[in-house]
Amino acid sequence: MNILKCAVLSLAASITVGSAVATPIDATKPSVVIVHGAFADGSDWAKVIPLLQAKGVRVTAVQNPLSSLADDAAAAKRAIDAQPGKVVLVGHSWGGAVITEAGATPKVAALVYVAAFAPDVGQAVGELGKNYPTPSGLAHFAPDPAGWLYLTPEGMSKHFAQDLPAAATKVMAATQGPILGAAFGDKLSVAAWKHKPSWYLLAEADRMIAPELQRATAKAINAKLSTVNASHVPQQSQPAKVAAVILDAVHSVK
Repeated sequence: MNILKCAVLSLAASITVGSAVATPIDATKPSVVIVHGAFADGSDWAKVIPLLQAKGVRVTAVQNPLSSLADDAAAAKRAIDAQPGKVVLVGHSWGGAVITEAGATPKVAALVYVAAFAPDVGQAVGELGKNYPTPSGLAHFAPDPAGWLYLTPEGMSKHFAQDLPAAATKVMAATQGPILGAAFGDKLSVAAWKHKPSWYLLAEADRMIAPELQRATAKAINAKLSTVNASHVPQQSQPAKVAAVILDAVHSVK
């Protein structure tokens, strides 16, 4: 009985200590809603989320169905509507198109693009790179009979996330979220960046979206531009840099 009592007291003490050091949500700050891209899911942001939470920011990672722009935008809007106040909306890669479509709602106070597309009204993601160098990763799409696109293991390790360890890219390849190829032809009905302040983090070693296209995109949407020497997934290889850009947007919201 004494041993059991000691164990219970020890557990209670550890919970108390953990609660004492935990950072409470700061209700004066906007929430952050993060939208992942193709070949990924919400866990793609697992290294960034704790850095934001440590600053008292409420964070929600959307789980996109990756079945169409409309479906993904609807998922993002549900997450936005669930927040208690203003929102900083973050998108990576394909997720940039999603936040451009979903971010027009009044609750969204700022947009953050991480190595992302940001189409204009009437544009589709599939047409954005035609005037820029073709990234090497695009040669590693593997469609299934139903038209869903996967990234090959080589594509994941050498082009999508070449700055991550092989053990990590093997897991990413196995857990990736395929995207319906037809989604890349879906055209935007609204461009939230026309009316919202925007931030852009350019991945200089990106092999999925040409860095030249990223720079031109940031200029076109009048975004506050930062750069990082990283692959297409700086949120995994350099999460502190990504978190800093998001927090800059958070702190701008009054």
